[in-house]
Amino acid sequence: MSGTGDLPEADRIEGAPHPRETLQIFGKSQAEADFLEAFNSNRLHHAWLMTGPRGVGKATLAWRIARFLLATPVSQGGGLFDDAPPVYDTLDIAADHPVTRRILAKSEPGLFSITRSVNEKTGKLRDMIVVDDIRKLTHFLTLSATEGGRRVVIVDAADDMNANAANALLKMLEEPPALTTMLLISHQPSRLLPTIRSRCRELRLGPLGPDDMRAALDQADMGPEDSPALAALADGSVGEAIRLTQLGGLAMYQEIIAIFAGLPRPDRTRALKLAEAAATRGAEARFEMLLTMFDTFLARLARTGATGSAPVPEAADGETQLLLRLSETPHKARAWANVAQEISGRTRHGQAVNLDPAALVLDTVFKITETASSRP
Repeated sequence: MSGTGDLPEADRIEGAPHPRETLQIFGKSQAEADFLEAFNSNRLHHAWLMTGPRGVGKATLAWRIARFLLATPVSQGGGLFDDAPPVYDTLDIAADHPVTRRILAKSEPGLFSITRSVNEKTGKLRDMIVVDDIRKLTHFLTLSATEGGRRVVIVDAADDMNANAANALLKMLEEPPALTTMLLISHQPSRLLPTIRSRCRELRLGPLGPDDMRAALDQADMGPEDSPALAALADGSVGEAIRLTQLGGLAMYQEIIAIFAGLPRPDRTRALKLAEAAATRGAEARFEMLLTMFDTFLARLARTGATGSAPVPEAADGETQLLLRLSETPHKARAWANVAQEISGRTRHGQAVNLDPAALVLDTVFKITETASSRP
C-alpha cells in the first residue's frame, strides 16, 4: 500500500486503532446501503465525499469501502447469455481475506492513502496536505490495474489540503482513471473548492446514538465506563470520546465548571493551576483538549440561553445550575456565541505566533468572566 510507513500517522487517534484496523462500523447502515445501491446498479461514482462531524466513522467507512472494492472482482459480464452479476448486501470482507491482510500490513498495491506527511527538515507532521503529497498519486495512477482490477485512493482529510494540493487533486477528479475510486474525507466540506465537491457524490454521516457509541468504543477496546458526561461531551463522536478519555477531557471540563461556579469572582487559584498545566513542556495535545473544552463550555452556554434549558445530560457536577445562571435569555446566548468566536480567534492566533499557553488560558478565563458580568 502506497503512502504509508512507520512514520507518525496524521489519520490515527493516539491510543486508538487506526481506521484500517477497524473491520466493523456502527450506526452507518444508510450510508453503506447508498454506496451498495450505486455499486449493484453499475452506477459507481468515481469520487465519494464522506462528510460529517469529526470522529463519527467517516475514515472507518472509507477503509471499509476500500477493502470491499479491492476484494470484489470486476464484473466481466455484459453478453447476451452471461449470468447476472452478483448483488451485494454488505461491505463485510473477512478478516482472513488476502486484501484485508495486505491492508493491515500496509502492503496492498491497489490502495493509496494521502494524509498530512512528515516534513523531512523538522521530522514533524505538516499542518496541511501539500502539493507534493498529491503529485505522488501520479505514479500510482499510471500503474497497471492490480488484482481485481480496481484502485482506491483515500484522502484524509481533504480539508487539510492547501490551495496547490486542492487544485492538483481537482485535475485528477476531472479526468478520473478507469477503475479508480477516490474516497475523500471531510469534516468541513464548506472549506473545499466547490468544483471538488461538485465532482464527488456525498455520503453524509451523522453522530452516533448511545448504543452505537458504546459498541464502537468496545470494538476499539477503549472500554470507558458508561459515563453520561462522556456521552454529553463527545456528542456522538467516537473519535472525540477516545480523545477525551486519553487526554483527561472530563476532568478538564469539571475544572472549568469549578472555576466559574463562583462568578462574578472566578476561582483564581484553580485558574492559575489550569494555566500552568497547559504550559508544561510536551503538553501540546492536552492544551488542545483544554481549548476544546472551553469551546464546548461556551457552546453549551449559548445553547442554554437559546433554548431556555440546559443540555442533557449534565457534563459535570454543577454544570446545569451554572449554565442556567449565566445564560438566562436569548440575548445572553448571542453574547456567548459572539465571545466564543472571539476567544477561538484569539487562541488560534496566539498558537500561531507561539504565545505562552498559560497566558492564553488566563486571557480566556478573563474574557469569560467579563462576559458573565456584563448586563443581559
